[in-house]
Amino acid sequence: MSIYIFLIRNMKLLTTLFGFDPKKHSVKTELFAGITTFLTMAYILAVNPEILSATGMDKEAVFTSTALAAILATVIMALWAKLPFAQASGMGLNAFFAYTICLNMGYSWQFALTAVFLEGIIFILLTVSNLRTLIVDLIPESLKYATTVGIGLFIAFIGLQNSGIVVGNPATMLSLGHITSGAPLLAIIGMVITLMFMVHKVRGGLLWGILLTTLIGIPMGLTTFHGLFNLPPSIAPVFFKLDFTHLWSVDMLIAVCTLLFMDLFDTIGTFIGVATKAGMMENGKLPRAKQAFMSDAIGTTAAGLLGTSTIVTFLESAAGVNEGGRTGLTSFTTAVCMALALFLSPLFLSIPAAATSAVLIIVGMMMVAPVAKIPLDDYTEALPAFLCMILMPLAYSIADGIIIGFISYVVINLLCGQHKKITIPMYVMAILFCFKFLL
Repeated sequence: MSIYIFLIRNMKLLTTLFGFDPKKHSVKTELFAGITTFLTMAYILAVNPEILSATGMDKEAVFTSTALAAILATVIMALWAKLPFAQASGMGLNAFFAYTICLNMGYSWQFALTAVFLEGIIFILLTVSNLRTLIVDLIPESLKYATTVGIGLFIAFIGLQNSGIVVGNPATMLSLGHITSGAPLLAIIGMVITLMFMVHKVRGGLLWGILLTTLIGIPMGLTTFHGLFNLPPSIAPVFFKLDFTHLWSVDMLIAVCTLLFMDLFDTIGTFIGVATKAGMMENGKLPRAKQAFMSDAIGTTAAGLLGTSTIVTFLESAAGVNEGGRTGLTSFTTAVCMALALFLSPLFLSIPAAATSAVLIIVGMMMVAPVAKIPLDDYTEALPAFLCMILMPLAYSIADGIIIGFISYVVINLLCGQHKKITIPMYVMAILFCFKFLL
């Protein structure tokens, strides 16, 4: 309450720091909106360490680095861009980090952190030079939608696999696991509970679903409770662990480019979608867009050094915007909540894989929605998009899905006489992607 009174009495400070206008905005509304955004995105503090720990990274250290990178990027967004968008390690990008770069391509997590760092540097340069839009335009609209859908399918598959709902089978490659007991049963219970929260539009439904599933896991013997409060774990095991050994390799190029494309799609899509819905666009453009992009770029660069995956602007920011958040005070409030969550590490690290798997499946489901925007009646668009989507989970590689989708788009449209749809940069990109399989 004292903080609230302080803010009320210092309107000039709010205007200077966060772009707050007393005639248009309410301190109470902005604070509540920031808390709402935090509740809807706090699940990343449980999910991201679980995903990245599959690479051998220290789970406790990743928890702290995830929170610190999110705080830094969101504070920059609040103070510089003065927009109500929160940032943290992106879903899909963390899956690419762990399951494609490390587990599929066979590189160390240090290599993956280096790719994140380099992608952040390139993102900064693209933002300064205003070339980011040109890069995004290289990818056809249908493949942009397909990438989102494919990542959703991949994330859902990871959730099904990590929970034991889907298991390996020597005869059929995959089969249904023993879903009537243990982790698979808990994951199914978690899905049902979380969906109930979401159907009834409970704020922070994903987070509350994770926490309740964790509690249910105690009598099932799947949750080991480590406490509630503690000092944040050290980030020393993952801090500044870059590895430039394979800096000039084709795989590093593919990793960096894929991270960059995914980051750009995610960030631009979130900015435009949320801002348009909230009526924040000015003459069709997002105000202070360059500063907003730069906060993402700086956050990603810092993430590589701190020891976590790529930072993106969270779509969950829409929850806070829907509650009336319009200024940097909203995102700053989210950052403060994230800082407080640092001291809840025992709680977040007690969450079993089955609980986070349930959320992965649900998030994957939500990401499939753009499939409706793909022109499935145009086979020159549909087939490349389909290959992109289906190969991500089946080949266990987001990068391979994007690469095959892009190459097939160029080849199919060229052979079908649709060469006007293909630009010279697209030809160049397709040829470069081919080297992935030739070298």
